Amino acid sequence: MENKEKMKIENINLYYGEFQALKNINMNINENEITAFIGPSGCGKSTLLKSLNRMNDLVEGVKIEGKILLDNVDIYKDMDATVLRKRVGMVFQKPNPFPMSIYDNVAYGPRTHGIKQKSRLDEIVEQSLRSAAMWDEVKDRLKKSALGMSGGQQQRLCIARAFSVNPEVILLDEPTSALDPISTMKIEDLLVEIKNNYTIIIVTHNMQQATRVSDKTAFFLHGEVVEFNETEKLFSMPKNKKTEDYITGRFG
Repeated sequence: MENKEKMKIENINLYYGEFQALKNINMNINENEITAFIGPSGCGKSTLLKSLNRMNDLVEGVKIEGKILLDNVDIYKDMDATVLRKRVGMVFQKPNPFPMSIYDNVAYGPRTHGIKQKSRLDEIVEQSLRSAAMWDEVKDRLKKSALGMSGGQQQRLCIARAFSVNPEVILLDEPTSALDPISTMKIEDLLVEIKNNYTIIIVTHNMQQATRVSDKTAFFLHGEVVEFNETEKLFSMPKNKKTEDYITGRFG
């Protein structure tokens, strides 16, 4: 059974000043699936990811043509950026916890959205940390600074922080590239576990990671999507010679 479409990318062209970073991108992202974006550095995968919650709005001289729809609503024309970013959360490459306690990191989003009641915040913090599979590790030191945690824990905390506002889509930009293999494995296991409740899009330069966690994979090259298919098919029977060259390590 095919899952329901969550986001639709239609004819997206994106320019940084004169430079065209994305060329005519078309893609449907299904809910409750993990979609991976792979490709060499500078091929447009992170640029597209950031467009999905309008992070590129914050960059000088960006021009976007085309449409990105979330549940059939145009996110650039018909949606407030704050509402969009609550529905579409983001986790960055480098763990970036706020310089405050573990508890306050997770409660930060819900508080900005007006939740003040302590019992409700306690509940959200616990639930989010459980979702990130780290409640047992940190429940006795919630008041301690998040900056004292290991890199892998900080990254899972950032994922918990993304969960805390109850998003529908989670964008991850190379979330494990700064982590050791064990922390990486924990995050990969976590993504597979939670995809029944979220739509997940992950940019990764690690092809093994894409094969381990994703349902579908898009291969990017020079700002274009060369191939987009079920992950298993893309890696076992690529339709495009360029995809084959990339995944067999002939370039990249």
